[in-house]
Amino acid sequence: MTSAVRARPVLVYDGDCAFCSASVRFAERHVRPRCDIAPWQSADLAAYGTTEQRAGYEVLWVTPAGAVHGGAQALARLLMSGGRGWAVPGALLTLPPLRWIAHGGYRLIARNRHRMPGGSAACALPPR
Repeated sequence: MTSAVRARPVLVYDGDCAFCSASVRFAERHVRPRCDIAPWQSADLAAYGTTEQRAGYEVLWVTPAGAVHGGAQALARLLMSGGRGWAVPGALLTLPPLRWIAHGGYRLIARNRHRMPGGSAACALPPR
């Protein structure tokens, strides 16, 4: 966590992945999250309290205070920030057992994002 406090949360995603970029555009149009959005490739990851390795592995939600949430929990917070009808499903994704199911679903999609609609070879996660 960094000592800098931002005014808004930040969603950090893989800007080289067509599937991730399309998902972010969907969220911007329909969810309308109250956050800044940045591809990790051009973000100051150290200022966000994270690394290139983590940002390449999962989408990240960085709170104004510097807490970093990854994967399904980042998406849950994105939904909660959208308000309206999105906040309730987002909040539900933070609670067991939906949290566990969301984590498994996120990992499955993340491992196969290069196979998803709009995905390409650039979307494939690097080998561990």
